[in-house]
Amino acid sequence: MNIDSLGQDDSACATQLRMRAVVQRVHQASVTVDGDVVGAIERGVLVYLGAAQGDEAKDVQYTVDKIAGLRVFPNDDGRMSLSVTDTGGTVLVVSQFTLFGDVRRGRRPSFDGAADPQDAERLYLEVVEGLRRKGLRVETGTFRAMMLVESIVDGPVTIQIDSRKLY
Repeated sequence: MNIDSLGQDDSACATQLRMRAVVQRVHQASVTVDGDVVGAIERGVLVYLGAAQGDEAKDVQYTVDKIAGLRVFPNDDGRMSLSVTDTGGTVLVVSQFTLFGDVRRGRRPSFDGAADPQDAERLYLEVVEGLRRKGLRVETGTFRAMMLVESIVDGPVTIQIDSRKLY
């Protein structure tokens, strides 16, 4: 399947989806569950992470490497050339299966492409641990909880990552 066929055959698209992340450069961000702050960061990146059916170790590694190395912070000249690793920033990772919401067949999203909860949680935790192994301080939300996410987005800078490089 090539990128030109995306959207042509809905069944093929659902099986080609892979791990996705939406990364935002933030001044600060936090996650609250049941009135308690469970994760909070200052300058760094807020990552909404969704796992797809069929995701595997290479999807995790690709996503970890991209998040850790994504050059979205300004250097002394104001040019985006530094990563969260370079700046000593922090990462807040929030599970987000709705990144796989498919609305091509109506107004109610279908989440058929998202990984089942057990696989999604395992993959989510593997991404978190992978980022920590790279020396980053990582905070998280609570998997499968109703979360309130607050952020002050810097820029705004928002980047999408797809582990199969569909965009």
